[in-house]
Amino acid sequence: MTIDTPSPPSYWYSDSTDDERGARIMEAMRAYRSSEMAMRRRTQESMAMGENELLVLRFLARAAATGSPVTPIDLARHLGVSTASMTALLDRLEKSGHLQRRPHPSDRRKVLVSSTAHADDEIRDTLTDMHARMMRATRGMTEEETVAVTEFLNRMRCAVADLCGAGGSCCPPARSPRPAPLASDAAA
Repeated sequence: MTIDTPSPPSYWYSDSTDDERGARIMEAMRAYRSSEMAMRRRTQESMAMGENELLVLRFLARAAATGSPVTPIDLARHLGVSTASMTALLDRLEKSGHLQRRPHPSDRRKVLVSSTAHADDEIRDTLTDMHARMMRATRGMTEEETVAVTEFLNRMRCAVADLCGAGGSCCPPARSPRPAPLASDAAA
């Protein structure tokens, strides 16, 4: 005996109003992701670097902004690569003048890695206009819109990364819309 169980609706087709809205959101996300990938390719080409090199420089810039020391092992864990691969990558970035390695001040076994002024200037020159355009796109959003977009993106990150497994129980739930206040509530 065969039991025919219906599949859950796919986001690209459904009669549900929620799914229709979801399909529009997913299409907008696909278009954004496509544009973002093209921007990353242009950045890599203009800086003559691969994605991992750019990820290392971004990690180093964030660490420098918070005053956090960075070791090659920190970078290898961040990228999910072996220490041997990280050493080769750091060798390339050091040779191109984008980073420097220096002994750890309190642990002779460790080496600290930081970006150079040359790398910081190149990143700033390459990305400043693009970041300004992106920030302009966020201007004018209300706090409520900002919270809604941020919560949505966090839920999507969780869903895409499969952080919780199939159940998705650790993903933050969508907020329920607040009911409109009753006229009698306003008078109270």
